[in-house]
Amino acid sequence: MAKINANYEVVYILDPALSEEATAALVAKFKGIVETNGTVTEVDEWGKRRLAYPINDLMEGYYVLMTFTAAAAIPAELDRVFRITDGVMRSMIVCKDEV
Repeated sequence: MAKINANYEVVYILDPALSEEATAALVAKFKGIVETNGTVTEVDEWGKRRLAYPINDLMEGYYVLMTFTAAAAIPAELDRVFRITDGVMRSMIVCKDEV
């Protein structure tokens, strides 16, 4: 049987040089992408943290953890948007389990 919905977890790191308004706008944008065809369980903003290694000569990043339930097409679209959005340094989407 095909998987209808699954639980996902995404962690993304934003550029710490972004203003508070720009950071909030990006978080809302990514949340909105998921909410079009899924449900967001939680958005946990960890804030600025030190990176384990430099990314683009930066030693700090703004971390956000988002958990959601959606069909398999949503994480693919979210990953595509992460790759083309300025200000996103890294992202990782993990499928936790099937619903």
